[in-house]
Amino acid sequence: MKKSIFAPRENIYQVEEGELLSPKFDQKGLIPCIITDYSSKEVLMHAYMNTESLEKTIKSGQGHYWSRSRKKLWKKGSSSGMIHKVKEILIDDDQDAVWLKVEVQGLGASCHVGYKSCFYRAVSKGNKSSTKLKFLEKEKVFDPKIVYAGETNPTQV
Repeated sequence: MKKSIFAPRENIYQVEEGELLSPKFDQKGLIPCIITDYSSKEVLMHAYMNTESLEKTIKSGQGHYWSRSRKKLWKKGSSSGMIHKVKEILIDDDQDAVWLKVEVQGLGASCHVGYKSCFYRAVSKGNKSSTKLKFLEKEKVFDPKIVYAGETNPTQV
């Protein structure tokens, strides 16, 4: 088995105040990751990482994630060209969440549906009879049918 680049989690001080990266992966071996645009600070997407994808991201400087629906590692942009060039990697206080600040190459979008951000809708507040969504992005950056032509569904519901 390949040796991990991460330090073991030994005590609270080491995890919360120390200088060693000791991420806490959940029982499925995953850690949540928020990805934002480095310049605009807009939230682009939420993904999960496993040990391999976090290590590849650190070593390559490009965003690698774990697809829970496809159960496989994927490099953002490998089929779409919308590569996440990592500018900064942050870890939260107890090292159980990752934040990537990225520069999106290619078409400048991160959402497989075609919008710039995966967070292109807002939940209406105060309406007790329904949970209607409001579109924040009016137009798609690209047509996913063209970008992902020949691929099986990039995500599954």
